[in-house]
Amino acid sequence: MNKISKITAGLILTLGFLAAQAQVEVSEETKAQLPIKELFLGMKNNDSSLVRQAFVVGGRLETVAKNKEGVVSVKSTPLTQFFATIASSPSGSLDERLMGMDIKIDGDMATAWTPYEFFYNGQFSHRGVNAFQLVKINDHWKIWSIIDTRRK
Repeated sequence: MNKISKITAGLILTLGFLAAQAQVEVSEETKAQLPIKELFLGMKNNDSSLVRQAFVVGGRLETVAKNKEGVVSVKSTPLTQFFATIASSPSGSLDERLMGMDIKIDGDMATAWTPYEFFYNGQFSHRGVNAFQLVKINDHWKIWSIIDTRRK
């Protein structure tokens, strides 16, 4: 093999290696989506341990609600209650379908905005938006809090 062929072969191998490296790297946004996807997969498959691992210990779960008089309040659900509901639900009964996901990241903090439709036992129940706050701890993204809206 002549010198030019060796250089060309070396360049091709190097470029191939770099292209493979670029394909393997996962974006930070994709990493931040993981606990959100684990949450909804765990809900659908009634896997409370998968859901639990998506959250920071002490995380929060809240809903913006409006009563019949139009008064708005924020209702909190203890995570232990949420986990118990998932564990006791039939597999497939809790199906929250995301209609999109917009993630903004600054260092070890991220916010995700996810419009959704929720189906219970295959029947449409409600729709709304989830607003997630995530934190990166030990190089893993976790859900710190979720606040959502719900409407028919």
